Amino acid sequence: MSYRSGRHFLQIPGPSNVPDRVLRAIDRATMDHRGPEFGEFTLSILERLKTVFKTEGPVITYPSSGTGAWEAALVNTLSPGDRVLMFETGQFATLWRELAGRLGLDVDMVEGDWRHGVSAGEVESRLSEDKDHAIKAVSVVHNETSTGVVSNVAAVRAAMDAASHPALLFVDTISSLASVDYRHDEWGVDVTIGCSQKGLMLPPGLGFNAVSEKALTAGEKAGLPRSYWDWQGMLSNNANGFFPYTPSTNLLYGLDEALNMLLEEGLDNVFARHNRMAEATRRAVRAWGLEILCLDAEEYSPVLTAVLMPDGHDADALRAVILDRFDMSLGTGLGKVKGKVFRIGHLGDFNDLMLAGTLAGVEMGLGLAGVPHAKGGVNAALEYLADPDAAEGAGSQPARASA
Repeated sequence: MSYRSGRHFLQIPGPSNVPDRVLRAIDRATMDHRGPEFGEFTLSILERLKTVFKTEGPVITYPSSGTGAWEAALVNTLSPGDRVLMFETGQFATLWRELAGRLGLDVDMVEGDWRHGVSAGEVESRLSEDKDHAIKAVSVVHNETSTGVVSNVAAVRAAMDAASHPALLFVDTISSLASVDYRHDEWGVDVTIGCSQKGLMLPPGLGFNAVSEKALTAGEKAGLPRSYWDWQGMLSNNANGFFPYTPSTNLLYGLDEALNMLLEEGLDNVFARHNRMAEATRRAVRAWGLEILCLDAEEYSPVLTAVLMPDGHDADALRAVILDRFDMSLGTGLGKVKGKVFRIGHLGDFNDLMLAGTLAGVEMGLGLAGVPHAKGGVNAALEYLADPDAAEGAGSQPARASA
């Protein structure tokens, strides 16, 4: 390969760029994971993680991917044959359905168009019809990474309460945690699923379950087999800052520093920054004359923007041109939208000039690939970013606070 000067622009919606502070923290000698220093270190991390999830309850940390954290949520609370209500908001919602089916769960999947989030009205209707309470859990993807659509979790909880249904509420925050306002306790979530390589700005390798008392109680009767994923083994060891098996020590070093960074900036400031970057990106897309995949402005994602290609043009061909000419990676279309969309990630350790470079690469790439578009997308974004009166929360969705 020929030498490429400058940095590679990794503008996929995760794994996100790992900041230097986190890289330096990971680059330390491994400590004894059974020693007293490690126990104190872990207790500090677990306590600060609660702040990110906005919970007073435990946050269980696995050496795993987000998929592992999803399996942990299911096997610790459910039994073979239990019904689970899921919603087809995109590729990752579809993958969780497949995982649940392989575990022997009975999945009731509500079909979707991949351009809208979960309908609270549909949640209430389905649960109201379930007079025998056969549905044991409702599963929602907060920020669907394949589509750039955010579902209103607070509204889902309100719908469940309106139906007076006892089902557990599971929420996937894999691409929204630490980037989009999220409130585990306030929204009555029973298991929140997260991972390390998105808003937490780490490499892949850590999975999280934030769990409610209701979920812990459900685990006492759950019949799905579990060993590696068992909450009780984790919680009993975590009480003293330890783990039942070897943890990802150096990733925990990185997590410690990432939490420092988030809390130094302030979570509200982090969320406002993401909203601002997302709004600037959408202004660029509209100026180009292209279409945003998400159809409802109230559901726009602060984490990524999925852009539809004009008819007759392939998104992956555009991505290849941009990668070859400008050393920038954009997110591919997944599942039903493969080849039809490209995804611009604007999450994690990210600022105005990084976004300006990203959008410049896209605009130049559109021209080189022969994709019909208008000029001026970058300028539209820059005008917004440079405006001191621009609303910090422009384009934010109601899912961040209340129904």
